[in-house]
Amino acid sequence: MSKTTNKFAPEVRARAVRMVLDHEAEHPSRWAAMISIAEKIGCSAHTLNEWVKKAEVDSGKRAGVPTEMADRLKALERENRELRQANEILRKASAYFAQAELDRPVRRQHQWHRFEVVI
Repeated sequence: MSKTTNKFAPEVRARAVRMVLDHEAEHPSRWAAMISIAEKIGCSAHTLNEWVKKAEVDSGKRAGVPTEMADRLKALERENRELRQANEILRKASAYFAQAELDRPVRRQHQWHRFEVVI
């Protein structure tokens, strides 16, 4: 779970990224374009830069793990952690009930010396 809230809707982010890529040639550098556009939408240039980098990774223009894959990996890691916790609980419960079974009193039955558990 993210520690920060998403202040901007995905549509706003996508539009801002498109604006940077479309108007990059009108500015002396990409960073200058980001500063100009960030002021217009009300975010920092660093935030906009992160959005642009993420969009480039997702489109394959930049090396990295796409957002969809990162989200899937995070979900699988969470599921793995939950399953490990469940297994640990079951392991402890099994040991507890096995010990309780051993602690039950037994009595002899007939002359064949069979033992049965008293319930």
